[in-house]
Parts: sequence; structure tokens; C-alpha cells
Amino acid sequence: MKNHFFIVLFFVILACQSPQSEPEDLPRIAIAGLAIESSTFSPALSHTAAFKARRDEEVFTFYPFLDEDSVNRKRAEWIPTLRAHSIPGGAVTRGAYDSLVNETLERLKANLPYDGVFFDIHGAMSVVGLDDPEGDFIEKVREVVGFETLISTSMDLHGNVSPRLATNSDLITCYRMAPHEDAIQSKKRAVSNLLDRLESGKGKPKYKAWIPVPILLPGEKTSTRIEPGKGLYAKIPSVEAKAGVIDAAIWMGYPWADEPRNHAVVMVTGDDEAEVQSGAEMLAQAFWEVRNEFEFVAPVATLEESLEMALQSTESPFMISDMGDNPTAGGAGDVTWTLREILARPEFKTSNGPSLIYASIPGPDLISKALEVGEGNEVSGYVGAAVDDRFAPPILLEGKVESILEGDIDAEVEAVVSAGSIKVIVTKKRKPYHQEEDFTNLGLDPRNTDIVMVKIGYLVPELYDMRKGWIMALTPGGVDQDLERLGYQRINRPMFPIDRDMDTPDLSVRWIPESGKK
Repeated sequence: MKNHFFIVLFFVILACQSPQSEPEDLPRIAIAGLAIESSTFSPALSHTAAFKARRDEEVFTFYPFLDEDSVNRKRAEWIPTLRAHSIPGGAVTRGAYDSLVNETLERLKANLPYDGVFFDIHGAMSVVGLDDPEGDFIEKVREVVGFETLISTSMDLHGNVSPRLATNSDLITCYRMAPHEDAIQSKKRAVSNLLDRLESGKGKPKYKAWIPVPILLPGEKTSTRIEPGKGLYAKIPSVEAKAGVIDAAIWMGYPWADEPRNHAVVMVTGDDEAEVQSGAEMLAQAFWEVRNEFEFVAPVATLEESLEMALQSTESPFMISDMGDNPTAGGAGDVTWTLREILARPEFKTSNGPSLIYASIPGPDLISKALEVGEGNEVSGYVGAAVDDRFAPPILLEGKVESILEGDIDAEVEAVVSAGSIKVIVTKKRKPYHQEEDFTNLGLDPRNTDIVMVKIGYLVPELYDMRKGWIMALTPGGVDQDLERLGYQRINRPMFPIDRDMDTPDLSVRWIPESGKK
């Protein structure tokens, strides 16, 4: 019995002294991306300061599905580099683009090698003197990380997918909702697809189907809230569910930039050639078949007609979209044409007229003067048309300073100036107004205002839910909804709806080569 005890003790000691097996190495995944939607039909330019850049650990704040306690965070060793985004605007200067790209590349070089890259972009960036910036960017990333690294690209459905971007992306997906209520969900899908392919050892998909669809429509006609966009995007899950398919996606493209890559695209990726091909061609054909059914997501009218409807409405708030200068689509945001028209209307000349909120107009001159005189006092200063004065000059706005708010991340300083029954939100820097608190923080009550006019196209969910009436006004600006008068010179033609009677295009699959191969 004594010998048995010592034998057991010997093996216990031996086990304690034996080296423990190391946990399986986690994949190393970098995060990088630049996101902006920029119009080449606007005179505005986007500089480095327009981008809100997150670096290193701060990048994680952009992705709730990668917070410290999340399952996905623990599935890999994450190396965030630079992720920068800007509200839509004009074309990015070449200096700003080069600065942001070069910083990203240097940060990537500092932590080589990588098993994967989560490449998070919008897809509608325009850069002065450079076609296909996202294609250029991903090629530069490939030069650093090599072709053994898997790249999973996440995009806005209003982005553009060139063959160059498709080739260098191993996995690719985009949003399936407009408005983009599924943005975070889509980014998470891109990350999950990447992790699954790395963990399973399957690596790059065997097949990437790319089909250019010669359709170029604005988001205001392609919302997934209504048909045919709703039904078209509802077809995607059935394709994605097929065995051997990883992801399926439809890009509407971005209509306010004039490059050959600007058009709709369908892509399907996976390991089963037949399923990938049939899924892609079905989606492309379905898209083409409903091309004539796309209409504006709300009634549209001239500004004068829109105001008449609003004034006749018995419920409030009646929302009017000032679409042509929509900064959420790439407009300069400082076109004064609409504001000039409403200030001239006799209905709004006195304080007891119909209440109207106008959101918003940049006016650093007025802001500085409002700060000098303070709340409750009269102010006079110029607003708007510092960037885009093609349709109307700067306006000398005179009125009472109702409120001032400093420290906003976009506007920096906001002021409400009342002129008659109109309350004009003036900002130091342009800012789109999306949420109720954007108004209430300034002491405004949009729910009990007769008319709320916003520089936006289709209403984002919070404003959409608030509305009692809504009309989209056909106003001028860098994101004019009348595409035919934009004057395209470089997009591929024929293109629907500009060439409405064009022949049926070739909607068969173009096979995109594996990254690193021709």
C-alpha cells in the first residue's frame, strides 16, 4: 500500500511539473477604414479636419459588437489602426486623402503580420484628381499586408464596387436597409464572416460573382421602407441561406459623383459555383425588372407647392425636406436659396404667423455676433453661401437670439435666431439635424411646431416617426434630385434612368479573381 501511495504521488508531481499545453493562437485582425460620401457636383471640398478619426483602442467605440466583454472580441487579437469618417460633403482634397491613407499604412506596418483585416468603408468617396479612391486605398493596404491576409470589406449600400475593390476584397457585404438602421448589424456580419473563414480554415471564398447593373438612382427613390426596394432586398436572405454561399449584396451606387464606377452592383461570394452564379444573376435580373417602379419615397413638389401644403395642414409638425442641398448626401449644406424664399413669404413676417423651424444654415459671421450680444438680444449677421453661392448669395439674417449652444461635435456652436415666426438654426459649421434632441437641446419644440424644414432627403427614423405630414421639396444644390440636369460626363452610358429606353443589358456573372491572382 505504501509503494502504491508513492507511485501515485510520483505521477501527480510529474504532471504538475510537465509544461501545460498552450492555448490555441487567436487570429490577428487589423481594423482600418475611411468613410465619406462626397459629391463631385458640389463646389465644396473636404479637408482632413472634416474627418473624425479614431485611433488604436478608441476605434472599438465605433463597434459595440467588439466591446471588451463581447464574444467576437475574444475570438481574435484585434489591432485597430485608424478608422476615420466624415459627414457627407464635397470631394476630398488629395492632401487629406494621402494623409489619412499614409497614416493607416504606417500603423498597419507597425504590427505585421495579420491573418485578417476588417476594412470598413462607405464606398462613395471622391478625391480630387483620383478615380476609385477605395480601390486605390485597398490596393495600398494589400501592398502592406500581402495576399495571404483575408480582407473583409463592409460598405454602405450607396457605395460603389469597382472590379479593383472587388478583387482585393476576399469577403464583402453592405447594408440592406435604407435608412441604414442595420449599419452596425452589417458591420458585425462582415466581421463574423471573416472570423468564421479564419477559424474554419476555409480561407478565401472560391468564387466571387460581380454583376454591374446600369442603374443609378438616388436614395430618395430606393428606400427599403417601400416597394420595390423593400421586396428587392428581401430576396437577399434566401440567396445567402444557400449551401455554399457566404454573402449576397446589392449596391445602389452613388449618383452625385461622375466616375465610371458609379452604378449599381450585385455581388455574391461563396464556395459553390452554381449557387453563387444563380443567386447573383437572380438578384441582378430582379433589380432590372423593377427599375421602372422606383419612385420617390414621399410626395415631391416645388418649394412653393410644399409650403402651401404645409400651411394648409391641420396637424403638426409638417416636415419639408430641403433636398437639393442635403448635407447627408454630399451637399455643401450652405445653399441659401430655400431660406431666402421662406424669409420673403408674408405668412412668416410676424411673430404670430405659422411657426417654422429651419434646420439649418452655417453662418460663422452671425455666430460670432450672437456670442457677443448673447441670448435674448437682437443680432444681425450673414449666413450661408460661403461655399455654394451658385443659386443665391449670403443672407443678412436679422432677429432675436433665442438660444446659444456651444460644444457640439459637428456644429461647434449653434444659435437659434427668430425672424418673424421663423426660428432659424445657425451653426458655426454645417450640421444635419437627425434627432429630436438636436432641436430640444436648443430649446425648440419640433413636435408642437407647425412646419419643420430640414436639409435632408428621406427622413431618418426619428424624424419620420415624428412627422404628421411630409413633402420632399425639389430645391437646387449639389445633390439635385433631377439627375438629368447634373451634366454627367464620365459615367458609363447607357445608364437608367438617364437613358430610359436603353436595351436590356448583359446581366450575367463576371467572375472576380481571387485576391493576388489575375
